[in-house]
Amino acid sequence: MSEQRKLKCLSCKEMYSTNEAGTCKECYEEASETEEELKREIDDLKSKIAFLRFCSPHHTRSSFSDVVLLASDESLTNPVPVSAHKAVLASRSPVFKAMLEIEMEESRSGTINISDVSYDALRTFVNYLYTGDACLDEQMACDLLVLAEKYEVKHLKTYCEKFLVSKLNWDNAVMSFSFAHQHNAKHLQESALSMITDNMENLIKTEEYAHLVEKDARLVVDIYEAYLSKRVNTAAKRD
Repeated sequence: MSEQRKLKCLSCKEMYSTNEAGTCKECYEEASETEEELKREIDDLKSKIAFLRFCSPHHTRSSFSDVVLLASDESLTNPVPVSAHKAVLASRSPVFKAMLEIEMEESRSGTINISDVSYDALRTFVNYLYTGDACLDEQMACDLLVLAEKYEVKHLKTYCEKFLVSKLNWDNAVMSFSFAHQHNAKHLQESALSMITDNMENLIKTEEYAHLVEKDARLVVDIYEAYLSKRVNTAAKRD
């Protein structure tokens, strides 16, 4: 049997066997990971472009005039209006589109009252509809996700879910699971549930667990069912 030739990897300068794919194994795997990251970034950019593009030319017709949005949070005695354009609102949200195209009060008055939202969240929400960007912290991401669900802005909901998943930890896992269930945020719900079932021995010690038992016992059942399923699957793999 002939001895395998060795070549120097052009990336890291280490020697590798000629039966490898033109580079050493470590550099090949690193390049594959980088390629996957680039693909995800490209997909995100394509999604953002699709979100920002108007759905069709008729959205610019003159009947879509200016509009103002008001945050009707109970703590706001004199809400500050957030200005917008009906063309933008209608192109981003099917809920706004229905409001503004049909003879509803919002269409006639040029004012849309947004309930249970802070001024900062509303302003950030409207800015996102124009730019596809938002400066997030965990509270803002939650507020925007609620607005995105209410007004069916799918791109924003996905954006907020990704951020909240990136901030998941044991301290906020139970609250995140409950919040995600309430607002049909499947990706966040699954991620939070996985973290909880990986740390079941600590679950009953938390105040959040006691609150969840009192507030929504059905979710507690879901947690234990998921934990049992994970244990069964683990045992099956061992067998």
